[in-house]
Amino acid sequence: MSLRPFRDIKRRKTKVINVGKVKIGGNNPISVQSMTNTLTTDVKATIKQINDITDEGADIVRVSCPDQSSTLALKQIIKHVSIPVVADIHFHYKRAIEAAENGASCLRINPGNIGDAPKIHEVLKAAKNNNCSIRIGVNAGSLEKDILEKFKEPCPEALVESAQRNIKILEDKDFFNFKISVKSSDVFLSIAAYRQLSKVTDYPLHLGITEAGSFVSGSIKSSIGLGTLLMEGIGDTIRISLSDNPTQEVKIGNEILKSLNLRNRGVKIISCPSCARQAFHVIDTVKILEEKLAHIKTPITLSIIGCVVNGPGEAAMTDIGITGGGKGKNMLYLSGVQNEKVLTEDIIEKVVFEVEKKASELEK
Repeated sequence: MSLRPFRDIKRRKTKVINVGKVKIGGNNPISVQSMTNTLTTDVKATIKQINDITDEGADIVRVSCPDQSSTLALKQIIKHVSIPVVADIHFHYKRAIEAAENGASCLRINPGNIGDAPKIHEVLKAAKNNNCSIRIGVNAGSLEKDILEKFKEPCPEALVESAQRNIKILEDKDFFNFKISVKSSDVFLSIAAYRQLSKVTDYPLHLGITEAGSFVSGSIKSSIGLGTLLMEGIGDTIRISLSDNPTQEVKIGNEILKSLNLRNRGVKIISCPSCARQAFHVIDTVKILEEKLAHIKTPITLSIIGCVVNGPGEAAMTDIGITGGGKGKNMLYLSGVQNEKVLTEDIIEKVVFEVEKKASELEK
């Protein structure tokens, strides 16, 4: 059983590109990305972090390649990870060529900042020869000098003009396997820039509020910015930029998509904020269940409600539900139907059992 969305989001039609085995754009699922914060030359640590990010539900990961040692390390890293790797390149065109040749599935570059025409041609040639896509990464903090002089400050028009300039550079070289981002740390600027860009191009868009901040403030800014755009059908892949562990970025990204019914992965918990009516400690119960059910990848809805005011109604719309009852006896619902009473001290064990059982049934 799953909640029926009040309104389906109609996504903007975009071209389809490949980032390794992941298809971006068109009707393909919106992918979630993150970025490592280890030194890329520390191969062991980078592999571990990428695998942690993957376990959390990332589809794509980006790694920094500021020097030749980093691009050479890609060859070893890619052998031990299961998701496509995007090489983050700034300014030096040789790093982009090396990354493509060492197995990167995508290059994050600003073609206008990578060098003159012959250098750009060499990068695109390496990308084509190695089936490597490109992300044009326009950022409000690093716009071209002449565009800043023209517009006086970062603004939606400036970001879009920079994006269009870089699009033309690639198209003039018959390169079309790319996506675009126009990021800013300002929510309103980002929303306006993506809205404008979506009207003038049908290439897939990578969404993000760059340098969004700490876990709490960054998650809120990203939810508002990306949520607004996603509800309008704009966006094909996302990254939540947080000053925190990259796994947290993936967790928030997936939660944003789940809340909009744009992605179904893992357990979606509906829980009350708790109050004096609660028959068990809802907050602690939910925290423990989130941890114990993190390994579940199958889409399952779970309601944890502390009393009978809203509990039965929520439980009727979820796969599994617990509603608080009197004298430490709480009602378990399966597929919206009352099943049995569960003692408060047995809630965690019983819910984990039922969720794992449901996941196993659905996976068959």
